[in-house]
Amino acid sequence: MKDNKGLYKKLFTIVAPIAFQYMMSSLVSASDAFMLGFLDQDSLSASSLAGQIAFVYSLFFGAFVAGCGVLAAQYWGKKDQRTVEEVLAITMRYSLIIGALFSLAAALLPRQIMHIFTSDSNLISLGAVYLRTVAASYLLAGFSQAYFGIMKVCDRAGLSSLIGSLAVVLNIALNGCLIFGVGPFPEMGIAGAALATVITRAFECVFILFVIGMKKCPPLRLKLMLRSRTPLLHRDYIRYTLPLLLNQLGWGGGVTMYSVIMGHLGSDATAANSIAGIVRSIIASLCWGIASGVGIIIGGMLGRDEKEEAKKAGGSFVRFSIWIGAASGVVILALTPLLMRFITLAPQAQFYLKYMLFMAAYYIIGNSLNSTIISGIFPAGGDTRFGMICDIVTLWCVVVPMGMIAAFLLKLPVLAVAFILTLDEFVKIPAVYKHYMKYKWVSNITR
Repeated sequence: MKDNKGLYKKLFTIVAPIAFQYMMSSLVSASDAFMLGFLDQDSLSASSLAGQIAFVYSLFFGAFVAGCGVLAAQYWGKKDQRTVEEVLAITMRYSLIIGALFSLAAALLPRQIMHIFTSDSNLISLGAVYLRTVAASYLLAGFSQAYFGIMKVCDRAGLSSLIGSLAVVLNIALNGCLIFGVGPFPEMGIAGAALATVITRAFECVFILFVIGMKKCPPLRLKLMLRSRTPLLHRDYIRYTLPLLLNQLGWGGGVTMYSVIMGHLGSDATAANSIAGIVRSIIASLCWGIASGVGIIIGGMLGRDEKEEAKKAGGSFVRFSIWIGAASGVVILALTPLLMRFITLAPQAQFYLKYMLFMAAYYIIGNSLNSTIISGIFPAGGDTRFGMICDIVTLWCVVVPMGMIAAFLLKLPVLAVAFILTLDEFVKIPAVYKHYMKYKWVSNITR
């Protein structure tokens, strides 16, 4: 019992700032939706669809940062800071390259990108304005997110949370000023929301550079970023990150297809789906924070060769994730009447939103369990391939085809399509738990 108390105390020391940072980041999307909703529903829908580019990009840097965490957590547990710095440099290299590519695509091909998500000409025009303005933020995010990832591993989760939270407050304030033209600021509408994002990302980068100068987190070795000192370490990074990247792209591509499907069902369906997704993301912040914290703790244990302790901790965390998921679902149900009162949508969109929030309430239970195991426990021991296979098969062989058939061939009602698109977390639970019990993830991967 005492061991469990110590374990959970350590977990929440890590989880609290990470979950708070996730929640604050979700609030940016919420503020965008809330404020743009005051302008008109098309601005809300267009920003939601254009925001899918940021989501797709987050899959790339998310994989790079997760791969960094797989290696860095074990080497940090082993107290090998030199290797941790090299892992950071490798991560930054890939994160900045992909960030530059996304920035160029958004700046040069915004209308072509919007055509992927919708055929509505007004949504395409509004979304193109948003993408051109927000383009620079992707490169800046590549730098800040890589550093946020390494801070969490190196016992600086509170610092990353502080920077991220201050950035969110700044973003929300700038949203209000630039969307509506408060005081000396121009009224920019949807472009104002995009510009607020760019300024906020720049703020994060400047703050991180200040922290590096104060020696509060590992430095970025430019020579290592350009060329790895240890080819074996780079090979390890690719070995563990590539399955994570394929997993992220497979899962994220499937989730993006959800937006494509809903985007072609009309503005009402798009707006309701956007709001429901934002609410789910805010409430799920604790679940994702727990998954991240679990990975760091178990990774440290395995790096120190505490394999039996890691097994026991894993079982405890799995049970805990189910309770957290259920509690999160209750919170969504409790908030639904309040949200329905204060969010202004067309009557049909309001009707869709009510039932999409109910679906979010049970969806989050499966999401909490699977994220803890697939995103936390398995990668902690270098087991990154199973999650890739599981997510890709579930989404692309089952849920996305079913959703497309329901929406475009059978022409089922919007809510029936939305229900089908919430099945992915539950379809994969049996396979995930069976793989967990094989304990292939109990492995020390340091050299």
